[in-house]
Amino acid sequence: MTTTEYDLIVIGAGAIGENVADRAVRGGLRTALVESELVGGECSYWACMPSKALLRSGTVLRAARAVGGAKQAVTGEIDVAAVLERRNSFTNDWKDASQAEWVEGAGIDLIRGYARFVGPREIEVTGTDGQTTRYSATHAITVSTGSAALLPDVPGLKEARPWTSREATSAQSIPPRLAIIGGGVVAVEMATAYASLGSVVTLVSRGGILSTMEPFAGEIVGASLKDLGVSLHLDTSPTGVERLGGGDVVVHLDDGSTVIADELLVATGRTPRTDDLGLETIGLTPGDWLTVDDTLRVVDADGEPFDGGWLYATGDVNHRALLTHQGKYQARAAGDVIAARAAGREVFDQPWGAHVATADHQAVPQVTFSDPEVASVGLTAAAAEKAGYRTRVVDYEIGNVAGASVHADGYKGTARMVVDEDRKVVLGVTFVGPDVGELLHAATIAVTGQVPLDRLWHAVPAYPTINEVWLRLLETYGRPVGA
Repeated sequence: MTTTEYDLIVIGAGAIGENVADRAVRGGLRTALVESELVGGECSYWACMPSKALLRSGTVLRAARAVGGAKQAVTGEIDVAAVLERRNSFTNDWKDASQAEWVEGAGIDLIRGYARFVGPREIEVTGTDGQTTRYSATHAITVSTGSAALLPDVPGLKEARPWTSREATSAQSIPPRLAIIGGGVVAVEMATAYASLGSVVTLVSRGGILSTMEPFAGEIVGASLKDLGVSLHLDTSPTGVERLGGGDVVVHLDDGSTVIADELLVATGRTPRTDDLGLETIGLTPGDWLTVDDTLRVVDADGEPFDGGWLYATGDVNHRALLTHQGKYQARAAGDVIAARAAGREVFDQPWGAHVATADHQAVPQVTFSDPEVASVGLTAAAAEKAGYRTRVVDYEIGNVAGASVHADGYKGTARMVVDEDRKVVLGVTFVGPDVGELLHAATIAVTGQVPLDRLWHAVPAYPTINEVWLRLLETYGRPVGA
């Protein structure tokens, strides 16, 4: 069998794999990108983009109804068909010609087919015609295959043919009744979207809402979901699921009650797409997350580079931060460091260096596009305390800011700033309120840059904007003498 050779092979042509390959090509490496589905991956077709398209129309409609003068002009209800048509346009009707054109224009070789390892630095790709071709990498292979929805071990669940996030974001009609298992970001966003589009939504969570975030975030979003008509079954677990002959799905709960719906969405976590990559041929375990160092190089149980350091993993598959923007951040570092190592150039692998993903540890930003939004970066108060920091927590009601009152009548929201009392820098920030996602990057810069509080006093927020909440948080904290 003839083997085609590249400097770098990237398995998975989602947003993360594309960025790894692009940076490597810019660094002078001959690079191949292998994809078995659509070029552009999960985010483009079944996650970030279509989900936000489903959410946006309802959010805008409610925002208009919250402003006097605008609400009097809003006389109709949401146009479901138009929302779905707009969502379809975001995915190009699940066609990837434009994404593939970009890959080829970037100087990356696109290989369509399913890749499996057959040995160190070697893969075989099975194309749609069933033909198998072997490829080898002189310097590195990067796994960027992402993650898939995790189905919990609930009797009858698999047989009931539940939706995952893929079906929820690509559905061409809205079910009259939708049940959701889960209380995290996907569950909350899809509950918001489908309730806005006319479904009677029931959400079942074994814990609370957004339980990994600041407690007030879940409380506010939970109350908002109720206002949208969503029924919440919190601290409740499913004990069994069945799909009836007529099509209804019945979810049995551990409190003795049942939920009946037309469709059931399971949003309880993710699992790595490594189960059929042939990892066993190179000494790794199929189905495992791939552990990496800060240069995204796969490491062994002792933390040493695996098999000499030729294998990398970026994005969800390394389980560091399951967010597209963090995966792309990792991808830029990985592509650059692979090119640097291949060329024998200097590697900057100290914290916050050009070739490391330091922000994965304590400066991860995230927006949950519920209504109201939740925008957070860095450590929660509980996480900071657990990590051993001596902290002070400052809260402020965003609705008291002049800019918020202009933004919406009766604006409601909360901001929290977690301060490291020893260094006087911000460890974490959480905003909950309408459109607070647009506040987040300033917080991300403050956390990532470890900007001292006395310097933040000189970052003057424009008036009247919601950003004035920064001034109010600092005033509540108290200005240091001499600052």
